[in-house]
Amino acid sequence: MNGHGRRYLVLAGMIFAVAMMSVDQTIVAIALPTIQRGLSLTATGSQWVINGYLLALAALFALGGKLSDVVGHRRMAVIGTIGFAGASVLCAATPAGSGAEAWLVAFRVLQGAFGALLFPAALAIVVNSFAPQERGRALALFFGITGGLTSVGPIAGSFLLPWTWRAIFLINVPVALVALALTAWARPADERRAVPIDVRGAILVSAGMGLSVLGFQQASLWGWGSAATIGCILGGVALIAAFVAVELRVPSPLIDVRIFERRGFAADDAVLFLVCVCFVPLFFFASVYAQVVLGDDASKTGLYILVIFLGFAGASQIGGRILDRRGARPAAVAGSALGAVGFYLWANHLHEGLGSQWIWIVLAGAGIGLVLTPVSTDAVNRAPRGSYGEVTGVTQTVRYFAASLGLAVLGTVLIDETRSNVLHSLTSRGVPDAVAARVATAISSGTGAESRPAPGTNAYRLLGTVQHDFADSTRVVYLAMAAVMAFCFVVALRRMEKGVPAEVSDRRYESGEPVVVSVD
Repeated sequence: MNGHGRRYLVLAGMIFAVAMMSVDQTIVAIALPTIQRGLSLTATGSQWVINGYLLALAALFALGGKLSDVVGHRRMAVIGTIGFAGASVLCAATPAGSGAEAWLVAFRVLQGAFGALLFPAALAIVVNSFAPQERGRALALFFGITGGLTSVGPIAGSFLLPWTWRAIFLINVPVALVALALTAWARPADERRAVPIDVRGAILVSAGMGLSVLGFQQASLWGWGSAATIGCILGGVALIAAFVAVELRVPSPLIDVRIFERRGFAADDAVLFLVCVCFVPLFFFASVYAQVVLGDDASKTGLYILVIFLGFAGASQIGGRILDRRGARPAAVAGSALGAVGFYLWANHLHEGLGSQWIWIVLAGAGIGLVLTPVSTDAVNRAPRGSYGEVTGVTQTVRYFAASLGLAVLGTVLIDETRSNVLHSLTSRGVPDAVAARVATAISSGTGAESRPAPGTNAYRLLGTVQHDFADSTRVVYLAMAAVMAFCFVVALRRMEKGVPAEVSDRRYESGEPVVVSVD
């Protein structure tokens, strides 16, 4: 096999490996109401099925990136692939009964942990396999296809859920086998370097992120002014600040935080943070909206979410071409503006059917796609050679911490708005307060999404009111996303650097520390 063919075989293997993570972003959100009914999960437990996975990714990506650089990119990609598939099997094996919630959340967290090992290694392998002038196109394919594969979740869910919800986790097994086979065939270089791992830093950053997100996630239950909420958020921020202080002093940090002194890299990560506040949580909110307001079942919900990718996939490829020719900034500026307009107009059409929404959905998806691919690539291109795994860990930590915070904060907004709207509407129509409160909680968490009252009943007559209230609540969330994308536009316009960065040498490793490259 020639070098060109081998590079693209490596790319295919890494796309298949990361495809498991891409599919999981949507398929679990769509299946959640079915899983919740099947296992009798609480509303809080259901949210943690999604957020526990995201939080594990955010908390452990930095460690996963460092391990990838130290242990070897290929070796860590294989470990991550096997572990992710194994955790998926254990999720599928969740027993019915009182321990179901703890079991499922625990193994979703384990899925996220192995994903945090897998993704930095996979991306580092792709980066190392292509010259800087080819990376834009290669990573546009990587991010565009893996992002587009998120759309497989809705399609797969529509076929698998009528059979059993457990199949949505088992689908990862054949994908993992293909990824392992392609990796064994291509045998990408296993570049690594011998440096110590900062365990103390890993503990601090994981605890800080976990505690802060816990505070935001539970705010709707505990109250924004409660000591528990404030304590978790402030405690998490304090631990993250302590992590930064430690990383500035240790000789071999988990994350070289001084890399944020580079304006281009810092701006890229700021833009990634803002766009990911919207991107991953959108699947959860759109899924619940489609089932509650539009009355869609899991199959139709999948098609609704698929519309997002009509714009996302094409814009990702366009963004990659813009990156190669002019750098990431033009795509990021245009994409964030497009996304802000798309979310704003989408928010104002939520009381209408899909026929009136689809163009704004495509516009919002295209805005995100135009930003995400080139900015992710640009951030990696600014990494010193030899530390691609570490820097990928940084950028993915930023992405998934943003997603976890976005889901927690915007989810709390959705719950609070829905509770307020539904309580007011139902109690004004004579529904007892306790009953109205239960309906509001069920609807806002998605637990009642597929439970339709019989026509002619009082509950059926009130359904339209509840759907209208939930659409109003979702509108607030989408307007918040529009504001985030507008702020992203300002950051991209004023802070991102122009042009395509040249490959950067890493002076930390020019002093004689061993760099080991295995091509066996």
